[in-house]
Amino acid sequence: MALSRKRQKELKRLRRSAEDLWQEQREAIDHASTVLREARRQAGNYAREEVGPRVRSAYDDRIRPAVASARHGISHDMLPAVSGAVGSALAVLEATRDPRVRDVVRKAASVTDRIGKVTPLPVKKKTPVGRYIALGIGAVAVAGVLYAAWQTLRADDDLWIEDLGEVGAADIGEDD
Repeated sequence: MALSRKRQKELKRLRRSAEDLWQEQREAIDHASTVLREARRQAGNYAREEVGPRVRSAYDDRIRPAVASARHGISHDMLPAVSGAVGSALAVLEATRDPRVRDVVRKAASVTDRIGKVTPLPVKKKTPVGRYIALGIGAVAVAGVLYAAWQTLRADDDLWIEDLGEVGAADIGEDD
């Protein structure tokens, strides 16, 4: 069965209109990709010219001094105090185990018994050393976390993107 002339004309008209629509869609997609490319370029420029300096300024003004203060506090205040406390605790533990110290305590107790019948305080048999070890490990862990934060947040000038003014357009390889 053949198509009538009227149907053939309608099909030709429909085909032309579909081809026109397809061409218009291609042009719209090409235009959209051009606009998107330009928007990406503008966003990069904005980030380089506006956001980068603000981030650097905030880092230099707020974060770097806070990290330096924390590092100084840990290394000059906390670590010496913790090591001194651990050292003192270990010295006391060793002193209580010494038989000479026990003899002196017994003699003092006998003297106080004779003087005023004062009973000495009971001596603990064992002091929990694990508590001091846990405090030391905790202090080292906090120092490690702060050191990792300092390493993460420190300024590395070679990580920043150079300004376009210093780098030529030919070096970037922009496609226009």
